[in-house]
Amino acid sequence: MTGRLEERTAQSLGREVRDEVAAYARMLGEEAGASAVLFYGSNLRTGLLEGVLDFYVLLPGEQREKIWPKVSYREWEHGGETLRAKIATMSLSKFAEAARGDSRDTTIWTRFVQPSALIWSADEAARDRVHRAIADASMTAARFAAALGPASGRAEDYWRALFQATYRAEFRVEKAGREDSILSVNREHFEGLLPQAWEAAGIAFGEDGGQLSPRLTSDERKAILSRWRRRERLGKPLNILRLAKATTTFEGAARYGAWKLERHTGIKLEVTEFREKHPLLAMPGAAWELWRARRRAAKDQR
Repeated sequence: MTGRLEERTAQSLGREVRDEVAAYARMLGEEAGASAVLFYGSNLRTGLLEGVLDFYVLLPGEQREKIWPKVSYREWEHGGETLRAKIATMSLSKFAEAARGDSRDTTIWTRFVQPSALIWSADEAARDRVHRAIADASMTAARFAAALGPASGRAEDYWRALFQATYRAEFRVEKAGREDSILSVNREHFEGLLPQAWEAAGIAFGEDGGQLSPRLTSDERKAILSRWRRRERLGKPLNILRLAKATTTFEGAARYGAWKLERHTGIKLEVTEFREKHPLLAMPGAAWELWRARRRAAKDQR
């Protein structure tokens, strides 16, 4: 890792967040005995507390679960308001491995080449490990972008090609142009990142008037594309496994679904103990209750 990328990564991860978010992260980290807690997503950019806050809780030791991360939803009463969070939990060692591109996973380095903040860590050693992992995520993403992007183009052309490829590989349903919105709302974050990441990754390139040209040898390009094709083949099955696992292990799924429903429709569903413990079994009853609620609402509007 070059000094420029290391300095940039530390500065980006050190961005300030609201006190409420910092308190939430501290609570999650200390409660889990974690090494570090990362904050990311639209609320990091906007500084708002509404909606759902997104956290990654990184644990010490080896990864216990084969299908990761473990996802949960939680509501926390703090300072007179309800803070809602979606929490992904995995080991720091597996997170670092995925960020380096050493696993077949594409989700970690794709997510964390985008803005995030390290807002709680157990100690300096853990903080340094996260800094290295996020810098590695930038290098991994930049390396694939060099091979997946055009022979020559602006930085956003390479990022755009990369995000489009990862969306296809990950079986994600994204609106057309999603990659453009990522680049536009995070313009300052991505400004100058690609050449610094290429430099750190040892990828030679030319630069002329804002046009970049990675100088990969034929063997280098072939090797990178071969690695990408292996990840592309496994991306959809892996994400389907994660979705299948989430249907039975997503802690707080019933509360999360009820909150989303009320927010988007105004219809409030009661989260019973049964629905909390057995969200799949409770779905038919919840659907019936929702249908009745919509019928009542429609009649009231007549």
